[in-house]
Amino acid sequence: MTPQARLSAAIDVLDRILAGSGAEQALTNWGRASRFAGSGDRAAVRDLVFDALRCKRSYAALGGSETGRGLVLGGLRDRGLDAAEWFTGIGHAPAVLGDADAGFTPEGNVGLDCPEWLAASLQAALGDDFAGVMHALRRRAPVFLRVNLGKASLLAAQAALAAEEIETRPHPLAKTALEVTENARKIQKSQAYLEGLVELQDAASQAVIEALPLEDGQRVLDYCSGGGGKALAMAAQAKASVVAHDVDPRRMRDIPVRAARAGAAISIVETAAIGEGYDVILTDVPCSGSGSWRRDPQGKWALTPERLTALCEMQAGILDSVAGLLAPNGTLAYATCSMLNCENEAQIAQFLAKHSGWLNPLQRRFSPLQGADGFFVALLTREV
Repeated sequence: MTPQARLSAAIDVLDRILAGSGAEQALTNWGRASRFAGSGDRAAVRDLVFDALRCKRSYAALGGSETGRGLVLGGLRDRGLDAAEWFTGIGHAPAVLGDADAGFTPEGNVGLDCPEWLAASLQAALGDDFAGVMHALRRRAPVFLRVNLGKASLLAAQAALAAEEIETRPHPLAKTALEVTENARKIQKSQAYLEGLVELQDAASQAVIEALPLEDGQRVLDYCSGGGGKALAMAAQAKASVVAHDVDPRRMRDIPVRAARAGAAISIVETAAIGEGYDVILTDVPCSGSGSWRRDPQGKWALTPERLTALCEMQAGILDSVAGLLAPNGTLAYATCSMLNCENEAQIAQFLAKHSGWLNPLQRRFSPLQGADGFFVALLTREV
């Protein structure tokens, strides 16, 4: 495909997404219908689509409309390119520019690609970092790996990856974190990955696990496990009995394969058999995902006030329900990939107000300005 044909393909995919299709499904459908597209073409179209979704407000302003055409056009103008050289109408290139394609320079929250209804809440949470964080979320997220220290040291993992032309560098947020600097798309077919030396995991997510008081011999519960990334990280940090749970067991279907690859022992339980008396419980609760919008830009624009209210109620309910599962001297950890106070500090304050005899020895935020996703973690313990 020519570069201009890739733009046309991205316009088509974006129009499907704007009409209500999920981004991944729209890309999959386009790929199946476009057998002529090679792997490089598919990767290029994917990048164009996700760049446009991250920057939907500003690209729509620059491109004159919130359409696939407008977003792709805005993306070219954002990069300082002469769009007329790309929109030629020749071959598979997008049609030539007209009066309807005139745009304007985005300013304020439009230029920051911040949903207007969330701007005040994000400003309150981020303070002077608001503009910098929102700018960071407009760009592609770095790719991070967690080194499985049970199988390899950081240096050994780097060497194994480098032998397959995957270049990395350590990241300061976590002692197990490597940031991929070259050939990220080779990771999942690399021997280092297939043999369990490394796992894909954001550096801030790894830092959350490092903040937990994990020790050998403990009973540990990953209450909102999903795909099990944090359960795997906990199993690698201490020789503990790690139990994974999720309200939707289908989300955990990949855990056995991932655990086998990592050489980790993780038990999977349904809600009725969850038990109690855990030394550490991690609740990585469903949230707005505002700290990880770079990875899920469609979610950024799909979030509504009603959905955020429902999420906050769900988060409070999870904290209330798991508190009774903790051993007397245990630690209840609350985590989100959100940057909003209502999902973070306010939830901890609400829990402490409702439950007497609890302490909050640690609260920590991780900012996208540190290079990884935005995360929050708080530890809760009972008074002894």
